[in-house]
Amino acid sequence: MNVLLSSASKKVPLLLALKEAVARLDVGGIVTAGDSKQDVLTRHFCDAFWHMPATTDTNTSEIISALKQQKITHILPSRDGELLFWAKLKNQLKAEHIHVIVSNEKAVEHCLDKLQFGQSNIPAIIPAFSDLHHCSASRVVVKERFGAGSQSVGINLNAADALVHAKTLSSPLFQPYIEGQEISVDAWLSENHTVKAAICRARALVVNGESQVTYTLPTPSFLPDIVTTLSSLKLSGPVVLQAIINGNELHIIECNSRFGGASTLGIKAGVDSLYWSLCETLGIDIATLPLTLAKKKITQVRAATDYYL
Repeated sequence: MNVLLSSASKKVPLLLALKEAVARLDVGGIVTAGDSKQDVLTRHFCDAFWHMPATTDTNTSEIISALKQQKITHILPSRDGELLFWAKLKNQLKAEHIHVIVSNEKAVEHCLDKLQFGQSNIPAIIPAFSDLHHCSASRVVVKERFGAGSQSVGINLNAADALVHAKTLSSPLFQPYIEGQEISVDAWLSENHTVKAAICRARALVVNGESQVTYTLPTPSFLPDIVTTLSSLKLSGPVVLQAIINGNELHIIECNSRFGGASTLGIKAGVDSLYWSLCETLGIDIATLPLTLAKKKITQVRAATDYYL
């Protein structure tokens, strides 16, 4: 087993979690960190490093050739901007005995397009509009239709300020502003879109858009709604759902069809997403694998650590 972590960058916790999952299935298995930049942190923790071409259509043939040459057996995409590239190649690579751990192309595209996602026929999803006049709320959120860009989001704006903020964005969309606690849901779905497990977590400290202190939440009453939503989106593998809780009401913001920045907490809490993904490609019946979700609160603290190699 040779698992490629694509866009590995500085995602050391993810790489180490992936190595642990691989070792449980293949003691001789390796994890290859791949990135279009040479000087990345993960190259110091991986079994092999690949200074790979950018994941663009023009580089497809070169990338496929290199995957075969390096005997890559699995690929875990980890960046929003590359998900569609790998999703389009999923079936072609499977024919070459290379498994891509990502949802199908249509599901990925639907989640990446925040306007399309916000117009889903799913009650819990916060509606999204390309025109402010179609949004009846007095306070709104303005953000980019595509890409992460959390730092460019305008929150709790009136109509005038929303229009001003929209001019700073390339493709703005508008959503009603909803007060409440923002949460993330780490979940894993099989290839037939069945949710194996999901846990909720909240961020206590965010620095530069990344969670530094995150903690799990008790199993909420609206978990069945989350399961239904994820299944209806035809997702598979590890995903992260972003939502707001207002009282007992769930309001879904968006969904990332990939392993999240703090999803290692999900693994710790029992959503063994990386291991399950690898098991499924080996033909193991996921339903037979044990599931034990943490019953007590777990807090994850991410801080700089010194390593000596």
